[in-house]
Amino acid sequence: MATFVYSVRDKAGKIVKGKLEGENKDAVQSRLAQMGYIILELDTQSGFAALNNIEFGTKKIPTKDVSIFARQFSTMISAGLSLTKCLSILGAQTESAALRTVITQIARDVESGQSLSDALGKHPKVFPAIFVNMVRAGETGGVLDEVLTRVADNLEADEALKNKIKGAMTYPVAMGALVLIVMVAMMVVVVPTFEKMFSEMGGELPITTKALIAISDFVASWKGLVLAVVIFGLFRLFKWWSSGVGKTTWDGALLNMPVFGPITRKIALAKFTRTFGTLVSAGVPILTALDIVADTAGNNVVSNAVKHARNAIREGETIAKPLSESNVFPSMLVQMIAVGEETGALDAMLNKVADFYDEEVAVATDSITSIIEPLMMATLGVIVGGMVIALYQPMFSVVALVN
Repeated sequence: MATFVYSVRDKAGKIVKGKLEGENKDAVQSRLAQMGYIILELDTQSGFAALNNIEFGTKKIPTKDVSIFARQFSTMISAGLSLTKCLSILGAQTESAALRTVITQIARDVESGQSLSDALGKHPKVFPAIFVNMVRAGETGGVLDEVLTRVADNLEADEALKNKIKGAMTYPVAMGALVLIVMVAMMVVVVPTFEKMFSEMGGELPITTKALIAISDFVASWKGLVLAVVIFGLFRLFKWWSSGVGKTTWDGALLNMPVFGPITRKIALAKFTRTFGTLVSAGVPILTALDIVADTAGNNVVSNAVKHARNAIREGETIAKPLSESNVFPSMLVQMIAVGEETGALDAMLNKVADFYDEEVAVATDSITSIIEPLMMATLGVIVGGMVIALYQPMFSVVALVN
């Protein structure tokens, strides 16, 4: 992600300057156009300027706080309060200092004559594109309170999905770390002690014990080199993964994995249908909605399929047809979208499909957790047990000779 410095003209004719992050210049231009700005200047921020504008110590605002903000904002607007009054109250009562600062800036922009969506768009790290575009649609249609409620529902659903995934992965990660710690401890502490004892005893050691001692000696003698190679390998892997080609390759492989592939696909489809359905129900144009869905898909393969569908729809195709040509979207999803297009209830169909995939993800994560737990225990037992057997094999030989 690069940082771009822009100078634009808003709907009121005022010149607005700021910074925005994006994958490339075209993506930033598209986002500024969606916000209703006329671009005057757009350049990549220089390295020294970027360093001078780093906000050290700035805390990331949790999604939960943003969803609470949206829900409370909706309630106040429904009660008939003005935007400035709502923002003033929300800024005073929020417990997050970082969010309070952002709300204060938004209130100042609204008081100066900017629209709420334009003011929110200046804070892309806090309010995602779906939030800004739905608010803009709500302002246009005069249903801002309803739109904010839908935004809160969408953010809460996404957060619940993330929590399910985190909960399912906590145990495997913890067990993997435990296996690594046990292996390192045995190689660094236990094996050298046994090696010293074996050298005093003399005799020929079994091949498994020799191999274990050789690995331990290598790690002990070249631990600096081993650490450097591991760090360099992780750095190169991260750099490759961060690149467009690497991320797409990894995402494609992840979708086709034997165990994690199906659940990864369901997670991506749940996010796609939920976000798309929320945007359509708020009155956001289809092409704009697909742009936002592609940017927030979280998987490059799904994102590329959505962008391909968007280009086909812009040429006059239906939504379902280009989606059916991709191997990412299952036939059930495509058929539901086709029915929604024909009946004029696309948003309802998308929300039903999203609920279905949310349940599928919940079931899949529970089943994977129940499978991974015994597998991890068995893996830990095999590794530790194999090392213990390799260490005690010479002891068994000595006992046999004594007998």
